[in-house]
Formats: sequence, C-alpha cells, structure tokens
Amino acid sequence: MSARTLPSPRRPVRSLAGQLFVVQVVIVAAVVAGGAVLAYLFTADRTEDAARRQVTAVARAVADSPAVLAAVSGPDPTAVLQPYAERVRVDTGVSFVTVMDTAGVRWTHPLPEQIGRTFLGHIDWALAGETRSETYTGTLGPSVRVVTPVLDDRGRVVALVSAGITVQSISARLRGPLLALVGVAGAALAVGGIGTYLANSRLRRHTHGMGPAELSHLYEYHQATLRAVREGLVLLDRRHRVVLCNDAARELLGLTGSLDGRPIGELGLPEALVAAVLGDVPVRDEVHLTAERVVVLNTSTIGTGLGRVLTLRDHTELQALSGELDSVRGFTEALGAQAHEAANRLHAVVSLIELGRHREAVEFATAELALAQRLTDRVVAAVGEPVLAALLLGKAAQAAERGVELTLTADSSIDDGVLPPGLSARDLITVLGNLVDNAVDAAIAGAAESPVQPEVTVTARIDDGHLLLRVADTGAGIDPAAVDDVFRRGWSTKQDVRGHGLGLALVAQAARRNGGTVEVGRDRGAVLTVRLPLVRQPGPPRPRAAVAP
Repeated sequence: MSARTLPSPRRPVRSLAGQLFVVQVVIVAAVVAGGAVLAYLFTADRTEDAARRQVTAVARAVADSPAVLAAVSGPDPTAVLQPYAERVRVDTGVSFVTVMDTAGVRWTHPLPEQIGRTFLGHIDWALAGETRSETYTGTLGPSVRVVTPVLDDRGRVVALVSAGITVQSISARLRGPLLALVGVAGAALAVGGIGTYLANSRLRRHTHGMGPAELSHLYEYHQATLRAVREGLVLLDRRHRVVLCNDAARELLGLTGSLDGRPIGELGLPEALVAAVLGDVPVRDEVHLTAERVVVLNTSTIGTGLGRVLTLRDHTELQALSGELDSVRGFTEALGAQAHEAANRLHAVVSLIELGRHREAVEFATAELALAQRLTDRVVAAVGEPVLAALLLGKAAQAAERGVELTLTADSSIDDGVLPPGLSARDLITVLGNLVDNAVDAAIAGAAESPVQPEVTVTARIDDGHLLLRVADTGAGIDPAAVDDVFRRGWSTKQDVRGHGLGLALVAQAARRNGGTVEVGRDRGAVLTVRLPLVRQPGPPRPRAAVAP
C-alpha cells in the first residue's frame, strides 16, 4: 500500500498592517539603538576630555606650588610631598598625584610601597619643558595621565609632577549617564512601539486585515470591474468632488479630460441632474437627459457622509422604443375606433340598401371614403419619405379620434431619398411624433377654454439645405418667459405632470444630436419649428424663441 502524501499546511499570510508593524518596530529599534550608541560614544569622549582637563589642571597646580619647589630642594622630599600629594588627590578626585625627580624616581604615590621606584610612563617631553597627556598602563592599571615639569627660578627642570585618573574611574563616571541613556532609549522604544501598534491597528481596520497580495488583487479586480461594467459609476467625496468616474459614465455624460477633484457642478451637466445629485434625498430610477442621451440616475450615500455614489443606465434606446410603442399603441387604438366606426357605417349602408334607398347608401359610403382618401392622397403626394408619411397618417387618425383636425400645409414637400442616411428614422419619429402629440394636447386644452375648433397644422419641407418640421396648434401658446424651461425635463402645462414633461426635452435632444435647432414661436397658439441640416455641421445648437412666419 503506497503512502499518501499529505498536503503541506498553508503558510499563514501576514496582513499588510502586521508586516508594516514589524518593519516599523525594527526601524524604531535600530534608530533608538543607533542613537544610544552615538550618545554613549559622545558622552564617553566628552568624559575622557573632561578627565584630561582635570588632571592637567591638578598637575599644573601642584607643579606651580612654591611648597613643592621648596620640598624637592630639601633633604627628604617624600616626607613633605607625600602628605601634600595625598591631600590634593583626595580633594580633587584624581586617582594619583606623583612627584618624581628628573630620573623618574617617585617621591610620592597612593601606594607607599611604590615610593622610590621608577615612574611607569613617558617623561621625555616633560624634561624638555612640555606638558602632555597620554593613556598608559601603570601600577594602578590603565589611566589617563599628564606629566608636567617643576621649574626653578632660572627655568630649569628640577622635578616632574604626574596626575592621572584610571580608566576604571572614568567608566564609573559614565555609569550614571549610561543608565539614564538606556532608560531614555527604552522609553523611546516603548513609546515608538505603542504608537506604531496603534497606527497599525487603525490601518488593519481600514485594510480589513488583508495582505499586500490581497490588496493588489482587490485593486486589479476593482479596475477590471469598472472597465467591464456597462453602467456608469461616479464616486463623489463629501465636498461633491469627483473621486472616480468609469468609462461608461464618461460616455453617458459626454465627459472628457481629467475629472479627479473637480466639483460635480462644474462639469457642464444639466442643471436638473446636478440638483438631483446634490439633493438630500437619494434618487431612485430618475430619468434625466444629457446632451445626447437619456439616462436613469440612482444615488446613494457612502458610509456616514463620506461621499456619494452615482449609477447611470443608458435609457436612450429604451426611451425611443417606448415612444415607438406608444405610437403603435395609439395607432392600434385609432384603428380599433375606426373599425368600430366602419362597422356602424356599414350597418347604416346595409340598412339603407334594405330600405331600397340605394342612391343614398352610395352617397353615404363614398363621402366618408373620399374624406379619408383626400388626406391620404395629400400626405402621400407631399411627403415621399415613408417614415414621415406613415407617422403623419397615424397621428392624423389619432387626432381625429380625439376630435382634433390635423392638416398638412400646401407648401409641404419632401421627396423620397432626400434625407441623409445619418438622420435616423427613430429621431424623426421622436421629433415629429412628440411635437404632434404636444400640439394635440394643447389644442384640446385650448378648446376647453374657448369655443375654438381644435386644429393642428403640420409643415414638412426642405428649406435651404435643412429639413423643416413645423407644428402649430390652436392652444393657449407658450409664455415667452417660459421658453428656456420648455426643453427641460419635467416641464409641462398639464396639472398632473407625472409621466409628462419629457417629450419636448427629447425633441431638443434629438435635434441637438443631429446638429439642428428648435424654435418656439406663437401664432394662434404655439408654433414649434425644428430645422435639421441635411449636411451635418459642427457645434451644439441651442433651442431659441422665434416668431413663426
């Protein structure tokens, strides 16, 4: 039976905060230890210098004493100088004071048995009249010592004086500062360690205990997600400045260049969208219009007021399809109503025939057919573009069903194939369909306030290199002061604006997308004129007010 190889246990991964803590503790310890060593060396050097100055001063003072000069000339120098040297040694705190003759034979010494023996050290420079210091090992061990001459009245060297402090005594002097230094270094290490621990504890909370590799992978996943997600994502800080904006958001909002740190209100976005972002209440699935797109906006607060996250979904295609579906639904309802009317007329015709009133039956049937056929012939003859012709016929049926007469002006004329390929049928439906729908609503509202037959007049022709679409109604018209608000999302003259206020905004957006203009005028009622260039010209147009011709 073969032995199975057990998998080796996974090595635990230290978190980024833990690794930084170890590195910082090592650095703090190294810095403290280095500082302590440097401080010790500096203190030791200063202590040794102080010892040299001290022994030099003591040796010079003894050598310059008249009592010493008199004693070295006497018959028994040791009897006089030994008590004096010991008293000076004790009073000054040096390790020894030795007075000797010019041959180096000691007259004084802390150890009496060393009196009469030769001094251990260099005396050549002292015999030459100089004072020098050295570190030398003598009878008391290694010491810092000075040898200086004793001069008579004629300046001759008659004796030598040496004073010194042992290295052991100097080390004893360093013990106190060294202990203090060790204490300070230990305290500094402890404070640094505690501070490092607290800082890294906070870092561990912010990094959720993840290691460098995990953070690196998380960043790569984050970037890949931002690039792959189709929804626009914008992150704002607490001052509403852009922290992050992915590629989808840039495309949906039409933003270019560097955005980091720029306030959301300075990006040139629509005022309604900016107001929704800066509002106190989170936004849920709110539709907004940008320069060329319809977007659905959602906002949410990050944490406890750290900032705000915005998500944007492209609603342009869905909005266009929704508009087309509304048109189809309207056509269906109109066809259903016409079928019902046709059935009623057919019953009337059948009844006239059963009553033997054949001539009246023919006249009744052909009169209705002639009226419908005249409108169809007029539209087909004037408008060769099939999309516009079908839309006008459908809208005419809808308007008639609501009691509004839709007519096409005599100067309307669009040949098939004139419109450029870049002008999509969807934009044509958006523009003309919304203009007619708003005009029909306005005409009906105007008829309710005054006894005027509601009418909508449509003009569609090629005018000076532009496709001109003009829709006039017999409603109350648009107040000139409200012209700038007409093309904003949410503007409507209806009392209940829920679900309204988007049509004219979509018209302006489609015109802008195709390089056209929208004009607001007034005749019997409102007159809205859209001009779309057959050849696209640069520069975003702006809706403007004008008086309809």
